Amino acid sequence: MTQAWVLIPAILILPALLAVAGMLSRSARVALGICAAGTVATGALMAALAALVPHGAAVTVPGGWLRVDSLSALHLVVMAIVFCLGALQAPGYFRHGVADGSFDRRTARRYAGLWFGSLAAMAAVLLSNNLGLMWVGIEATTLLTAFLICVTTTPGSLEAMWKYLLMCSVGVALAFTGTLLLAASAGRTGIHGTEALLWTSLAASARGLDVQLVKAGFVFIVIGYGTKAGLAPMHNWLPDAHSQAPAPVSAVFSGFLLNAALYCILRCLPVAEAATGDAGWARGILVAAGLVSILTAAAFVVVQRDLKRLLAYSSLEHIGIVTLGAGIGGVGAFAAMYHMVLHSIAKSTAFTGAGRLIEIFGGNDMKRIRGSLSAAPLWGTCLLVSLLALVGTAPFGLFFSEFMMLRAAFDAGSYAVGAAFLAGLSIVFIGVLRHAIPMAWAPGEKPANPHVPGIVEWLIVALPLAALLLSGLWMPSFVREAFAAAASVTGVLP
Repeated sequence: MTQAWVLIPAILILPALLAVAGMLSRSARVALGICAAGTVATGALMAALAALVPHGAAVTVPGGWLRVDSLSALHLVVMAIVFCLGALQAPGYFRHGVADGSFDRRTARRYAGLWFGSLAAMAAVLLSNNLGLMWVGIEATTLLTAFLICVTTTPGSLEAMWKYLLMCSVGVALAFTGTLLLAASAGRTGIHGTEALLWTSLAASARGLDVQLVKAGFVFIVIGYGTKAGLAPMHNWLPDAHSQAPAPVSAVFSGFLLNAALYCILRCLPVAEAATGDAGWARGILVAAGLVSILTAAAFVVVQRDLKRLLAYSSLEHIGIVTLGAGIGGVGAFAAMYHMVLHSIAKSTAFTGAGRLIEIFGGNDMKRIRGSLSAAPLWGTCLLVSLLALVGTAPFGLFFSEFMMLRAAFDAGSYAVGAAFLAGLSIVFIGVLRHAIPMAWAPGEKPANPHVPGIVEWLIVALPLAALLLSGLWMPSFVREAFAAAASVTGVLP
């Protein structure tokens, strides 16, 4: 375990050092190069740490504030993938801005500092065993990622930044109240001081906690962190932020920032369930929140004209699906972990393709993007295949995770939940394909800014798409065990 004790602080310290290096870089290209190389190096450390944690076990740093178990290890791997995809696409995405000076050295330095700051803050959320430290990490991500939205300043990006900052700050304040109520619920168990904020202490003494305080705290936590996760009806910041941010930032927002906030809710789920007698009280809240998010996304997807807003509402749907699966529990929780991983990969890839097509066709309006498969084969294929995976087309893995979740709902006798879930999926399926087919095949105007992709761009498209396809055809035993172990941390063994 000595290696893990070294890796845990290293994962927090290295991005901080890289942020300083990026902010001192001598040119925009160097800053973006530091982002790419540094993110890959940090991602390698995260993967190495996840590999050191046996399924079902945990590694705790002396003092107990930092800890890695199967749930956090799985999220670390997902985070590494999403950040690496975003960092590797950034040099190509910003190349025109670097050439014409709109993405100058000063902007690139700020971007690099915020990028690594966000990476460190999200890592702190996943590595924290202390609910207070976890809250600080989420609050830090709000402040840091807000400025990433408007790294290239426009009136629209400034408005989106302020909306995101205001709504998520209120949400995080509610989550803080929930955290204090959870800590206060431990008063009669003999746990005092900072011990009452340790997740391991609360989980071990859950049946002795004050039930009313736990219920109140969990409701605040779901509303507070749910706002940051983009759960409906607290999701209003999400479409604006995703549509106005640069594509690499949108990929991180959809691919992992939402997961990080939902992770905080999942951490508190087993505590709330055990304290309330494992009667399904807390899980019922997640089922309701998941369904509301899926149905809200379905209503908005069919009327979208902006490509990035379409992807944003798709993220609302998928964070709802993961929440629903965690609420169902059992096989549903396993499917939620499976779905969370694949959605992160698919959505990051979709934003990669969308960002380039928007640049090539000169706007976000989907009516302007026509015949992308012939005009820009790599990016057109990237977006089309990603969308097919996201709507749950077989044989992509997301089809099987949704099928498992649907079956879990029916097996649990929740026929109304299953029917509503199926209705939401069907509407989104039709709504997204209604836009995807003309974008791929319909005849249109000649692209305004054609671009020949390089080898790195081929790799950041081909590898994720191959993984999405393979995930539906074959699941190695170690991956299945990782999903099962992560799901078991949320309280119910699959």
